[in-house]
Amino acid sequence: SDEVYLEAGVQNITSGPLCLEKVDLEPSPYFTVTPMNHLHHEPKALVFGRMNVVNPHDTRQYLYCLKPRPEARNNPSALRQATSIGKLDIVWRTNMGDRGRLQTSQLQRMAPQYGDVRVNVEKIPNLVRLEEQFDVGISVANICERTLELHIEFLSGGGGSEWSGVSSHRLPSIQPGESTYLTAHIVPLQTGLQTIAGIRLTDTFLKRTYNYENLAQVFVTNERSGEKEAFYSSWVNHGA
Repeated sequence: SDEVYLEAGVQNITSGPLCLEKVDLEPSPYFTVTPMNHLHHEPKALVFGRMNVVNPHDTRQYLYCLKPRPEARNNPSALRQATSIGKLDIVWRTNMGDRGRLQTSQLQRMAPQYGDVRVNVEKIPNLVRLEEQFDVGISVANICERTLELHIEFLSGGGGSEWSGVSSHRLPSIQPGESTYLTAHIVPLQTGLQTIAGIRLTDTFLKRTYNYENLAQVFVTNERSGEKEAFYSSWVNHGA
């Protein structure tokens, strides 16, 4: 996944309580940000309560999810070089009403190591039924400077699911900076949250192999009740 999760700890190192008025993450041009510090049923309410007061030496933990913008997502080479994710903007007031503000410098992430090839799940359902085949949309991107000739194999899913259909075939030639899209079929064999795994790509020119063991996750249920399916689907969407 291209998502980046940032956890920021804000500690009060003064001798008196502080009221945190704002702790925002301003993303870099490559990303959009979703704060994960609000109540699900009341988006404007923080999980810390109405008055976000931090006592001396206490710490507040903030969580943010960053996703690449479409223009960055469609350019794997640029995304790999995008190490700046944004900066924090913190505003507070003391117990005497004095206001303070702090802006960090640009926060950095470790550059992802894709190698020459990048595989991403573009389309997958949140909820599927046990032993009923479903489709997964997969993109294979060339992020090196030469044309790639690749052979793809669908390996055993590890017990929780199995690939269905042709087990291996040759992909079309992929030019530098471009990608190809394919649809794979999976049959889930166990209930619960299952990991989609078991893809191997072979560079037929260099004889180099790339294994992908944790591509995505899907929730598998054997329930037929519409009410229960709606509950599971909302639970998965909330967790995502």
